[in-house]
Amino acid sequence: MALQNIGAANSDDAFYRYKMPKMITKIEGRGNGIKTNVVNMVDIAKALARPASYTTKYFGCELGAQSKFDEKTGISLVNGAHDTAKLAGLLENFIKKYVQCYGCGNPETEIVITKTQMITLKCAACGYVSDVDMRDKLTTFIIKNPPETKKGSKDKKAMRKAEKERLKEGQAADEEQKKLKKELKKKAPSKEAASKGTSTKKKGNASDEDRTSPTHSQADENEAANDNDDDDDDDDIQWQTDTSLEAARQRIQEQLSTVTAEMVMLTATEEKPKAKKIEVAGKNSTPEAESKSDHKGGENGTAIESTQERLVKEIRGSLKKGCTVSQLHSTLGSLSGTPQEVMNALFEALFEGVGKGFAKEVAKKKNYLTAAAAGDDGSQMHLLCALVNFCGKASSEVVKVVAVALKTLYDSDVLEEEIIVQWYQEGLAGGNKNSQVWKNVKPFIEWLQSAESESEEVIRDIAESNLRSYWIGIF
Repeated sequence: MALQNIGAANSDDAFYRYKMPKMITKIEGRGNGIKTNVVNMVDIAKALARPASYTTKYFGCELGAQSKFDEKTGISLVNGAHDTAKLAGLLENFIKKYVQCYGCGNPETEIVITKTQMITLKCAACGYVSDVDMRDKLTTFIIKNPPETKKGSKDKKAMRKAEKERLKEGQAADEEQKKLKKELKKKAPSKEAASKGTSTKKKGNASDEDRTSPTHSQADENEAANDNDDDDDDDDIQWQTDTSLEAARQRIQEQLSTVTAEMVMLTATEEKPKAKKIEVAGKNSTPEAESKSDHKGGENGTAIESTQERLVKEIRGSLKKGCTVSQLHSTLGSLSGTPQEVMNALFEALFEGVGKGFAKEVAKKKNYLTAAAAGDDGSQMHLLCALVNFCGKASSEVVKVVAVALKTLYDSDVLEEEIIVQWYQEGLAGGNKNSQVWKNVKPFIEWLQSAESESEEVIRDIAESNLRSYWIGIF
């Protein structure tokens, strides 16, 4: 059975991961009893993660005909003779209303019925909650027949608790074994010393030279014994990594690169120029002196602002001239400034003044960002840090859609999955857990880490059902 991309907007994308089987219909009966049977409705509904009864009922509501789905046999029937193309078009409308996210267009959503009997779609990719139009006829059917809740969440929590208990028991057993070994080692040296004392008494009748020589040999033997004890200690030691939160933070801080260090200290760098301006204003009592210190002062804070403004002006000038993507890449490489400063200036030049439509602007200007992030992984990390810097200066509307912007850059192959996850983990380790940017990005990161396994399971289920229907048709 042939597969196609979910959503008409993604039909030309050969690398789109979300697939569904093409619709197959069959007209049955004659006269007033003629009906259209959607043969593979169960497979289509499984790919869309929606009950097959929803799609069948939607066809009946839109066509003004009676429709029925049998849960036992999996047969979907709609009264009347209808073309496959017509039903496929209705299915596309169903996907837009009840499957795809209204924010990012991702089909990986979940139907949620609120306490006020309103239907919403919660996106697992960007976390956006879409409000479904309750004037549609299908909404009453969905409220009366709500989707089944996902099972297995309680089982997963129980498994995690059991694993934690096993780890604790294993650590306690290891500590007991270490204590027993230490006690045995303490008893062993006393027995060796007693045996050595008896051997020296037997050699007491020898000459003076013979008396002195055993002392040297005994010292050598003690050193050898100590060396053996050290070797035994090394063999008995069981090396374990400290899994506490403090130890993990220390390890992550040691591994932070210069790029991520700039991202973590972003808020500090924004506050330093302000503090230095206040010091200059303290020396000059009049407001005129304060304004002069902001524009003419030789402090480091004003120097940083001037370089940033200079970079923004140069990039804007090249963009106004209508430079191509390759020309922009060469222009960014020729600018005098750190890579992070250049990337921050590029974001200000491209998106300054953008508010609610930030995600759409990112999609329009993704070619410029692709040219800026081309090269090593460090350039992608610079881009992510510049995104955080821009969110700190922009309006709250930009922060709300930051996950949608990230999803757009990821789908356009501007950013790689590993770089995004690494940037998020290092950002949290830097103590920015309470920042609204990281809270809004969290659903996208969780979806990113679990998307591949879930998509593989959907494709595997479709393949198994297709194979089963093939064998049933033969026999």
